[in-house]
Amino acid sequence: MAIWKEPSPAKNAPSSPEPSAAQVRTEALNASPAGTPNPVESSRGRESRAMESVIAADLTIEGKIEGSGHVRLVGKFKGDVQVEGDLTIEKGAKVTGSVRAGTVIVGGELEGNIESASRVELLESGMINGDVKAGSLTVAAGSRMRGQAEFGWSEKDAARAPRMRLETGSTA
Repeated sequence: MAIWKEPSPAKNAPSSPEPSAAQVRTEALNASPAGTPNPVESSRGRESRAMESVIAADLTIEGKIEGSGHVRLVGKFKGDVQVEGDLTIEKGAKVTGSVRAGTVIVGGELEGNIESASRVELLESGMINGDVKAGSLTVAAGSRMRGQAEFGWSEKDAARAPRMRLETGSTA
């Protein structure tokens, strides 16, 4: 992508400020590849104004992610993720560590627990090896999970209710 300065407009014409390099990078990150829906838009049903960070397919990162934006993982990440926004684990991606996020969409692999998410979507290509605590849980046919799931309970309800164990998974 080339960035260059356009010729100056006539003196009487209103001038429009040029986007900064950071704005150009942000727009490029938030743009979806042709023909694919933006996961931030599809997961909420409306466009979200929060920034989205992407870990690309050819990257492997170890550490900790904390923040208030949305995170989309296409590569491999080892460590804990705690974001106020949404976390999307794309098909082919792998996360090893615990997760806390508003909405968690799993299309790849997650080895770790999901703690106190408002919504979890386990897509057809997704696999979770760990426990899930969420306000709601959507599981697509063909997905895999090994662990315990608690959903539909508020924090108050969860403290008073007896625990049930739900085990899922297939033996291969």
